[in-house]
Amino acid sequence: MGATVSDFQVGAGAGRLLLAGGLLVGGMAGVVALAGCGSSGNGSSAASSAASALSPNPSQFSGEPPSALSSLASSAQSAVSSRAASASAAASAFEASVSAAAGQKQAAAKAELAKVSGQGNAVADVGLTGINRSGTGGLNAVVVTITNRSGGKASYAVKIDFKDASGTVVDSTYVAAPDLAAGAKAQPVAFSTKDSDTALKPSVAQAQRY
Repeated sequence: MGATVSDFQVGAGAGRLLLAGGLLVGGMAGVVALAGCGSSGNGSSAASSAASALSPNPSQFSGEPPSALSSLASSAQSAVSSRAASASAAASAFEASVSAAAGQKQAAAKAELAKVSGQGNAVADVGLTGINRSGTGGLNAVVVTITNRSGGKASYAVKIDFKDASGTVVDSTYVAAPDLAAGAKAQPVAFSTKDSDTALKPSVAQAQRY
């Protein structure tokens, strides 16, 4: 039985569909091949675009990612707080150790110097040596060296002033050396708890031998 016109039309239509399908598949394969083989230029851009299209969308996330700057700031703040607490503890320990040794002597020295007019009779017997603030928790402190040059047993009362850079007296304290033998030395420590963040200059305001 011979082929009709309609049979040729159906065959032609099927051929066109197969050809179109082959071109579509071939075209996609070419695009994939170009994207895979390109190491730079448009090939990399295409691959990057394709990867980006598959990445999650950050706008859909909830919450906030950790901030490196916030972490560093928090660490720095903790370190500063720790150092401040350590310095405060060191200052308190230094103050307690000095005060324990001074005790009633300071009150006695202050009372004795209240009777004195002017600098007193023993300024020449007193010398001062500064103490590094790293060992005092930041407090300004000085070793007061008292030497008995009177030739006999004597007691000493000394007032120490701490001054700022302008010469203003910021703080004053008292030390004593009771019943010091002739030629002997005493080395009490005087310190100030004021303006601990500033280097203050100590000076002998009064010194009395009695």
